Amino acid sequence: MVGHRISWWLVNYLALALLAGQHASAQTPSAALLVLAKSDESLAIVDPASLRVVGRVPSGPDPHEVIASPDGALAYISNYGGSDSSLNTISVVDLVSQKALPAINLGALHSAHGLAFAGGKLYFTAETNKVIGRYDPIAGKVDWVLGTGQDRTHMIWVSKNLEQIVTSNVSSGTISIIEHVLPSGGGFGPPPGRPPGGGPPVGFRPPPGGPRKTWEVTNVRAGNGSEGFDVSPDGKEIWAANARDATVTVIDLAGKRAIQTVPIGVNGANRLKFTPDGTRVFISGLGFGGRTGSDLVVLDAASRKEIKHFDLSGGAAGILMVPDGSRAFVAVSGKDYVAVVDLKTLEVIGHISAGKQPDGLAWAARK
Repeated sequence: MVGHRISWWLVNYLALALLAGQHASAQTPSAALLVLAKSDESLAIVDPASLRVVGRVPSGPDPHEVIASPDGALAYISNYGGSDSSLNTISVVDLVSQKALPAINLGALHSAHGLAFAGGKLYFTAETNKVIGRYDPIAGKVDWVLGTGQDRTHMIWVSKNLEQIVTSNVSSGTISIIEHVLPSGGGFGPPPGRPPGGGPPVGFRPPPGGPRKTWEVTNVRAGNGSEGFDVSPDGKEIWAANARDATVTVIDLAGKRAIQTVPIGVNGANRLKFTPDGTRVFISGLGFGGRTGSDLVVLDAASRKEIKHFDLSGGAAGILMVPDGSRAFVAVSGKDYVAVVDLKTLEVIGHISAGKQPDGLAWAARK
């Protein structure tokens, strides 16, 4: 009888231990890799240490890009559907509980794609409307919209000081440099009935805080199909990958002009990312045009020369650099896996099976 009791106790103990182990393995780690599986319409939460998927959450329809909130608690996912889509939502995922939350309804703004977090707010592109927008998570509403006048405004970058925004415009083949500046003349026009240069009327008082700034948009020609781009870590250059030309356009950000066109051997350039130290540039390709058997190339940022190319056996899309500069993750959409690249040796050191047609990648660091 005692033996039976011990046996049952042991069975129950092992069962509880197994459940506890399963529960622990399902927890979102404090630093997590987020992978969108487009065909599965799901977000995979990956432990970057073990390279194991620890959770999957519905992503909403046609997920393309994902970004985590600064505190690592939430993920935001653009529901794209193409440049003339009726989709007008950004999905939200609670990364701690691994549950989908109510989606953000963008109202009249459709085809959300590129995402960026800055100043506590979520910036996004809306291709159908040819605009960029900003969502305030605290107020729960879109609080600002600005038109680019360009076709397929696709990806977006926002400076830390919120004074500069950069977008790529695929069909127009341009990069928009958007700056928050004082209007020429300090913001004061001639008073009614007075000639230019006459100055403000007697007793005129400028608005509190001085002249109001305005947003100035400069569209710089890049190349055909300019889509993936990145701003160098020093903030001096924009590198734009041109899918239809098999080139990269290097743009002087301060001068707002293209300074060099660099040929690349990648099939249908899709995404471009600098390494955290700014010394190298990764460019992925979807598998059309360019060199056969190459879907990821690495350039030396200083010389602009190719130093490595990879055959990942399928069109490559999203690229994510680990903040500590140790590894890069590359979504190989055509083969349903994510490649792990060692940034020191430039060798593929692992694979992650995160779902069908992986694309958008993000890093979530919980605080």
